[in-house]
Amino acid sequence: MLERLFRLSEHGTTARREVVAGLTTFVTVSYILVVHPQLLAAAGMPFDAVLFATCVSAAFGSAFMGLVARYPIVLAPGMGLNAYFSLVVVPLIAKSGYASPELAWRAALGCVFISGVLFVLLSVIKVREMIVDAVPIALKVAISAGIGLFIALIGFQQGGLIKTHPATMLTLGDIGSPQALLTIGGLLLTAGLLAREVKSAMLWSMLVVTLAALPLGLAKLPAQIVALPQPSATFLALDIPGALHAGLANVIFAFFFVDLFDTLGTLIGVAQQGGLLDDDGRLPRATSALLADALATLFGSLVGTSTVTSYVESAAGIAAGGRSGMTAVVAALLFLLALLFAPVFKIVPRMATAPALIAVGALMMTGVRKIEWKDLSEGIPAFLTIASMAFTFSIAEGIAFGFVTYAVVKLIAGRAREVSVVGWVLAAVFVARHALLH
Repeated sequence: MLERLFRLSEHGTTARREVVAGLTTFVTVSYILVVHPQLLAAAGMPFDAVLFATCVSAAFGSAFMGLVARYPIVLAPGMGLNAYFSLVVVPLIAKSGYASPELAWRAALGCVFISGVLFVLLSVIKVREMIVDAVPIALKVAISAGIGLFIALIGFQQGGLIKTHPATMLTLGDIGSPQALLTIGGLLLTAGLLAREVKSAMLWSMLVVTLAALPLGLAKLPAQIVALPQPSATFLALDIPGALHAGLANVIFAFFFVDLFDTLGTLIGVAQQGGLLDDDGRLPRATSALLADALATLFGSLVGTSTVTSYVESAAGIAAGGRSGMTAVVAALLFLLALLFAPVFKIVPRMATAPALIAVGALMMTGVRKIEWKDLSEGIPAFLTIASMAFTFSIAEGIAFGFVTYAVVKLIAGRAREVSVVGWVLAAVFVARHALLH
């Protein structure tokens, strides 16, 4: 049955490897079960209800991705967009009077719903697939490498290896602290096991670091193992009429725009890492993959959460050997189990997942050898894509830098014909967007 559903032999994988990969990805993204409800609770949404919505929307999106698109990519409410939802959009709606302050989050969910409808429409008519296919090889590789730096930066921060500095922006953290030492130990263990080609290297590292963190007080055992899910107070609570005010058009556009290109970057980057692109550098079944996050966003707004998107941490599962949709389906089942055992997953501290993020970042850099660095019309836009993702801390902005600089440099070099029509349109859209916002 598993062979028929997921074509395991065709992908050169086994059921056991896919289970380990799904578990690895789930553990890597499990921080969302705590961070996301806390963020949305700041906007007045019930924590338990958001936790319920987080689990079921992640399960829905991941299962669709695994069963229909057949990719080992996990979906969940997107970080960044949830902060924008809670800290910007909800206060804006409350202040503008489009909805009462205590119900402003419902209109914000309405904005997410409308953006989800737009996602579905563009996915069905294959506009989003056209965008994916229009990305040149140099930018596809650069996007993958840029995401690698992006998530490695998150890992360094979570592990206490770096900290902010008023003069230099970033500086070395307190590497003598227990948090940093555990991160370094976990990173060395992960790297060593990966060098030995142990597919579950990241999972073993997370388990070892978590066990080491318990006696140090950096991880705590839960008061209870089983916690029954609470009825969702956010289920079908969205306010679509409240979201249709003209003043919220920019909000809908922001949800739509960021998710569109964050998902684009994640799909290309993770697929590149797993060798899932075809010989022409295109993503097979791109329509189904893009439809997965579109429908997941729509579903998420109905059950009560902000935009659902593909997660770059899926690369951790691919590094653990995941190659088929079974990886995503395993993660989806674990998200459903988390409804009952959420306290257990709170044990895993951030310094246990930080080494996995850093190691995945290193693995995602390997594709840069495919960039024609001697051809500066390819190399410079690729470099700017990689650098700007980390320096702006935004996958979407990195893609914007890439498209605009690629088109302009090719034009100045007298090689404008090498840029596709879609590439020119996207470059113009990015320029127009920044002109309007700034």
